[in-house]
Amino acid sequence: MSTFWSIWISVIVLGTVLGCWWLLWSVRRGQSSDLETDQTTGHSYDGIEEYDNPLPKWWVHLFTATIVFSLGYLVLYPGLGSFEGLLGWTQEKQWEQEMQKAEARYGELYARYADTPVKELAQNEDALQMGQRLFANNCAVCHGSAARGAIGFPNLTDDAWIWGGSPENIKTTLHNGRQNAMPAKGTMPNMTSEQVDQVVNYVLSFSDRERSAEAAEAGEKVFQQACVACHGPNGKGNPALGAPNLTDDAWLYGSTYDWIKETVMNGRQNEMPAQEGRLSDDQIHILATYVWSLSNRGQ
Repeated sequence: MSTFWSIWISVIVLGTVLGCWWLLWSVRRGQSSDLETDQTTGHSYDGIEEYDNPLPKWWVHLFTATIVFSLGYLVLYPGLGSFEGLLGWTQEKQWEQEMQKAEARYGELYARYADTPVKELAQNEDALQMGQRLFANNCAVCHGSAARGAIGFPNLTDDAWIWGGSPENIKTTLHNGRQNAMPAKGTMPNMTSEQVDQVVNYVLSFSDRERSAEAAEAGEKVFQQACVACHGPNGKGNPALGAPNLTDDAWLYGSTYDWIKETVMNGRQNEMPAQEGRLSDDQIHILATYVWSLSNRGQ
């Protein structure tokens, strides 16, 4: 946080607290006595008059205590810009402490499965339940609670894997994350609108869905120039590059003409965040087992 914003936030916070104190002081100063009177403020509505009685002492003391408490809190805890407070408390430190406690408490439960191969561990219902909970807490926000994905997020329950679906590949993905980019117009940045239409039709022809057979035929040449380096000459993809197979029925961004055209024209950017550092090696092993089991039921 810059010095300007730190000072700006501190001024607003302290100004609010002091403003509350000033409000209480100004109201109390205008009251002549702590005793109740029959004097009114002159306000009257529907036959009801407002008396000019002093604020109750208990309320004044409680309001004052609140102001004092807020100042004490701001001294001990963060709240004044970049000032961390005398106790040095932060959300990050609190999270780290809780994670350390959780690791000490549950670490042995994960460690007992560390040496069991993924395919063997996938037969253990207790391990799968642990993996499902890890998935729900760390992966479901993108891939969905049922792991069926969404637009831009892969479905983990089918057999279409962008980076490979072996236990080793899944663990690598979880440990290190993945970052992938589909460049706009592939390796042919000067592709014309007509050529875009042709290559889209050619891609659709892999599943017999092209709009124009003539455009699809012409699109093969465009594909060989702009797309083959990643997706291969037959559109089968390349897991080593994270290039998806274009001949199956699994589409990360939709399989209609308009969706594919959007991808070709503007490209795509994808990132799978690394879990290493957030999860222990033993937790990643169990999570990888659960993810692998989603597309390998009964194996």
